[in-house]
Amino acid sequence: MFRILFVCLGNSCRSQMAEGFARAYGNGVWEAESAGMMPATIVAPLTRQVMSEKGIDLGDQFPKPLAWVRPDSFDLIVNLTDLLLPPEITAPVRISEVRDPIGASEKVYRQVRDEIERLVLRLVEEVRSRTTTPAPPPD
Repeated sequence: MFRILFVCLGNSCRSQMAEGFARAYGNGVWEAESAGMMPATIVAPLTRQVMSEKGIDLGDQFPKPLAWVRPDSFDLIVNLTDLLLPPEITAPVRISEVRDPIGASEKVYRQVRDEIERLVLRLVEEVRSRTTTPAPPPD
């Protein structure tokens, strides 16, 4: 199974949203996790709120450091920040910079959520097309 990791600074907003969408939309396509470069102490309440508006419950998710998820065990890491990941990470990295909504209004959280949702949907299609092999032609 394809493994994807979403990373942001605190693992409190962006990467948590991405993981939530990835689990909801990518079931059967991949295993998704998230982590932060400098994890916060909690998932931001507005993150949980705007995700629940989309019918996605982040449940018992909590911020995790990169070391806890073993970044090199993933097929793709999506970096949602403008910060570089540690140089010792050898897994493929895609940079998809998304504004950090921490401290911003609900409106900004919703904009960020919607941007991340579109990103995850594109990634699902991309991975699906890579892992789906066409059926052989009939005899």
